[in-house]
Amino acid sequence: MTMTTTPARSETLWRHRDFLLLWGGQTVSEIGSQVTVLAVPLVAVLVLKATTFQIGLLTSAEVSAYLLVSLPAGAMVDRVAQRRLMIWCDVARLVAIGSVPVAAAFGILTLGQLYVVAILTGLFSVFFSVAYPSYLPTLLTSDQLVDGNGKLGTTQSFAQIAGPGLGAALVGVFGPAWAMAGDAASYVVSAGGLSAIGSPEPRPAVPVPGERAMMRARIRAGLAYLARDPILIKGVAWSGSANLFVIMVEALGPVFLVRTLHLRPGYVGLLLALGAVGGVVGGLSVGALSRRIGSARISWLSMTVFSLPGLLIPAARPGGWVLLFAVGWMSWTFSSTVCNIALLSYRQATTPPELLGRVNAAARWINWGTLPLGALAGGALGSALGVRTTLWIATVGGCSAGLWLFFSPLRGLRDIPRAAQR
Repeated sequence: MTMTTTPARSETLWRHRDFLLLWGGQTVSEIGSQVTVLAVPLVAVLVLKATTFQIGLLTSAEVSAYLLVSLPAGAMVDRVAQRRLMIWCDVARLVAIGSVPVAAAFGILTLGQLYVVAILTGLFSVFFSVAYPSYLPTLLTSDQLVDGNGKLGTTQSFAQIAGPGLGAALVGVFGPAWAMAGDAASYVVSAGGLSAIGSPEPRPAVPVPGERAMMRARIRAGLAYLARDPILIKGVAWSGSANLFVIMVEALGPVFLVRTLHLRPGYVGLLLALGAVGGVVGGLSVGALSRRIGSARISWLSMTVFSLPGLLIPAARPGGWVLLFAVGWMSWTFSSTVCNIALLSYRQATTPPELLGRVNAAARWINWGTLPLGALAGGALGSALGVRTTLWIATVGGCSAGLWLFFSPLRGLRDIPRAAQR
């Protein structure tokens, strides 16, 4: 089966009420989350005067849950009502993120609180992100998944444009701590959209005695299924390797822009927004690229060729040369969006429904489990070698990660064949 969409199916999603509720709520929530992505490091840098290593540690705390709880989260998601779980995750993140501007208003905000908020929001984000792709196939048919994932991927990339731009305005007017109130409010919209979905959700299985042993078995089943599929395993190897280096850029980027390039905090958000344009273009064009180049070929080609301008990121200099950072970031957001949509759609379409939550969790454990390690490494290397040198290491490593896909079965294919589907 090729990773393509048909016009008829694409058009029907615009009249699919429940998908639009899911998509609309997530659009607002993703924009709000990008405000926090900008605001948290600026709070640490400008308000709390954190060191480079402390900023790396803060980023590591935020993503540590992906390494620690992704696997059990997948087993649990398969046993609960996924939509209800996502609603509660939104409520929990609303409380955690909302505590930052409240503490700032009373003058009691500390770096320790930021660490706690980062850990809690990361924990609930893991459960939400594992449930999300597992819930989507209950709303859409298999031949609508590429279109649906393309729209959701475009939303994420659009949020990376609108969020930092909005965040830059909020930071300029209210300060970085109060800017996070916008993210807290966005979770209200997300929870409301999920609550309004009317499609029935499949009833989760009833827990039975020996649940803990069965959970371990379910976790092993998800990992085993992932390991048996040569396309899936090379895909997560690429993503895990790339994320190890990309998180270094995300953690140290604000430090580099503010302290090395002397960019005003408000302009940091605008520069990141400009760089995220590539992701929107990737999400909108993945269907056409898959048809023209091939759904298998586009995945490895995007990460071995289209990502190479990412090497411009550490070459940025003060003044107009700061735009090199945006150009490099644009190429990475474009290429990763195209590749992720193709590989995610393949995973959703080929994995049996009763295994999908566990396989998604296993993939995320590998994909995102490297994030805290990369953030810690970025903070340590940034302190020891300097921020710019660390960014060179990160960009070379990130561009090289695409070799996992080049040396995989995908290289010999134009499209992912029907025979590979289960």
